[in-house]
Amino acid sequence: MKKYYTRACNFFYGSNSKKLVKKKLTLPLCGDNSISFNQVEIFFRDKNKINSKILNIKNLNKLPKAIKKKVLEDIKKITVERELFKKRSHVIMGILNMTPDSFSDGGKFNSVEKAKKRILDLSRAGADIIDIGGESTRPGSKIISSKKELQRVKKIIEKFKKNFPTKLLSIDTRKSLVMDFSIQNGADIINDVSCFKFDPKSLDSVKNKNILKIIHHMQGTPQTMQINPSYDNVLLDIYDFFENEIEKFKKFKHHKKLILDPGIGFGKNLKHNLMILNKISLFHSLGFPILIGTSRKRFINEISEKYDSKERIGGTLSSTIYCFLQGVKIFRVHNVKEIKQGLLVFETLLNK
Repeated sequence: MKKYYTRACNFFYGSNSKKLVKKKLTLPLCGDNSISFNQVEIFFRDKNKINSKILNIKNLNKLPKAIKKKVLEDIKKITVERELFKKRSHVIMGILNMTPDSFSDGGKFNSVEKAKKRILDLSRAGADIIDIGGESTRPGSKIISSKKELQRVKKIIEKFKKNFPTKLLSIDTRKSLVMDFSIQNGADIINDVSCFKFDPKSLDSVKNKNILKIIHHMQGTPQTMQINPSYDNVLLDIYDFFENEIEKFKKFKHHKKLILDPGIGFGKNLKHNLMILNKISLFHSLGFPILIGTSRKRFINEISEKYDSKERIGGTLSSTIYCFLQGVKIFRVHNVKEIKQGLLVFETLLNK
């Protein structure tokens, strides 16, 4: 059975984009007139055979009826405004790992006082969301008990909304015990890298709650994910995964409160990561905000080799901006101030 996918491409920016949208020569991406497009790439998938072609939006009427219907449905989702981005050109999620073994900052913030200072620093640096995790999910990491994980983050979560009322609280966990406690204490987002599959009770914890749920893609588990990951087509396989998960949530309350994260480095090799980043705008046709987390990831080292650096700020910023140019708005990062600065300067130059 053939399946069709639609990717917005050939983007325009700033004042030029706004003029083109006004003249109806381009379409706004995610309801934002400052970034628009006039072409789509249509993928055709029949079992393992995949082809694609790029078409100007003014030529969509030339498509066969069945394909045209699907593409037009996709374009509606691509162009609709995302609720989270009203009055925001980008959203930065700052990382707080309260763990002894996270891949880049394990042990740095695993006390209450260190964590409080980290949140304050992230907030002052420009973070809109603070993502707090008590268990490492780096490749090869060990699973810890729910009680131990909750013990690590409990005191910070309890006082978070009182101390930082204007910041969104995100909890990076796979455990229903931690989810339940966090939701009771005002969590805005649950970020589960297993997409609510690790803990059988986790979906029940979030399914009817009026909070944002991150649909995160990972092939395998943190213990196995980097052992020869394989896909028929990584981009379309992840799209299908997102589509299936979105369909599951449709039967629950608040089913539109989802964010999509393709999971850079989670069961992907360098080729897979680059394919996702290169055409990440495909996921706009699912109609939800996209989050990307490239911060300090191994693929930066694999590209830069002898030019690698400890914090990989250069690689993080360049990949962030590349995704921003395709309409991605949420960025999960360690170095908030540097990424915020880079985006502000880049946006200013882009909009002149």
